[in-house]
Amino acid sequence: MLRRTLGHYEIIELLGAGGMGEVYRAEDTSLDRQGALKVLPSDLASDPERRQRFEREAKAVAKLSHPNILAIHDFGREEGSVYAAMELLKGETLRQRLQQGALPVRKATEFALQIVHGLAAAHDKGVLHRDLTPATVMIDGRRPSRTADFGVAAHALGTAAPQQPGTAAYP
Repeated sequence: MLRRTLGHYEIIELLGAGGMGEVYRAEDTSLDRQGALKVLPSDLASDPERRQRFEREAKAVAKLSHPNILAIHDFGREEGSVYAAMELLKGETLRQRLQQGALPVRKATEFALQIVHGLAAAHDKGVLHRDLTPATVMIDGRRPSRTADFGVAAHALGTAAPQQPGTAAYP
């Protein structure tokens, strides 16, 4: 069970979970603002390779500053826990939105352009996403979409994250 605080973040609620972490709504007590806290599960945090992969993701995304990429504000380790603090979006994933039905052509084009602009900015910094799916695109309706979850990102200059079985590599 995760402690109610991690570093200077107070955990409020679980927002979701995936292969590389659990995401919580959290209060940044030093800045008095809410954000999302992605925490590497304890079984993975004890694996040095997984910890390094998680840290590489945080560092890769921290190099990127673009309105179409979910921003990472902080990275930390505390008593066996490893976490990344990110901006909090109140919307949904593109996958969740598509479950409601097809998007109008204009909206689909708008999202596609936003995704491409974010990925182009990442590529300009030598970061390749490699796992782009509707589940890794966040939308909230008021702001541009954000591409998230660079967990299997590769660095174009040969410092690729380790491949997981069953995933495709896109050089």
